[in-house]
Amino acid sequence: MPLQLITTGDGSHSLLNTDLNETYHSTHGAVQESLHVFINNGLEFFIEHNKPLHIRILEVGFGTGLNAWLTLQLIQDSKIKIHYVSLEAFPISRDIASQLNYPTEIKFPQSKELFMALHEAAWNEPVSIPSNFIIEKRKTTLQEMDFHQNEFDLVYFDAFAPNKQPEMWEVSVLRKVERAIKPAGMFVTYCAKGQLKRDLRSLGLQVESLPGPPGKREMVRATKQ
Repeated sequence: MPLQLITTGDGSHSLLNTDLNETYHSTHGAVQESLHVFINNGLEFFIEHNKPLHIRILEVGFGTGLNAWLTLQLIQDSKIKIHYVSLEAFPISRDIASQLNYPTEIKFPQSKELFMALHEAAWNEPVSIPSNFIIEKRKTTLQEMDFHQNEFDLVYFDAFAPNKQPEMWEVSVLRKVERAIKPAGMFVTYCAKGQLKRDLRSLGLQVESLPGPPGKREMVRATKQ
């Protein structure tokens, strides 16, 4: 898969998939998009409203590892334990990962080492990085995965856009994800297409249209009743 390193509007890197002509993150800012959509309106909101000690997260699209790394950073000094299952059919190479500048954009203790540890973690098995953060990277597609019912507290849905990967946004796929979400669990995504919102509501989820990150009017958060 041909990839090109690019710099986004907030100074942080992203990757351009030249086959799809699609970037992994918003060109207005990779870090600020991930923080806004998945951390602030996803993980932090879930923690604030549920006060959990253990959280199971499903990420659709490990990509550059940015969402996983920001999640790890948030709970690094807390008592919260996270089991983070991330799906990626086409992992990027270690060489490309080492060029991404996220650890210099947001610095915290061992930021570079932890970022690379996420990329170097073995596939298809749980790995502790550090003791309160377990990552389980699955080298597969969402369509090929089988989940238990009510398995996850939070879903980061970070697939390529519907006009680039429409198969990822079909109702049958969203139904599989919805079944895997626990009651009161949440689904967050940068996408705010009207069809997505209608499909999520048809699956019984309570859908919110929230202000989007810079350069995007809206994002979506959906909660299972």
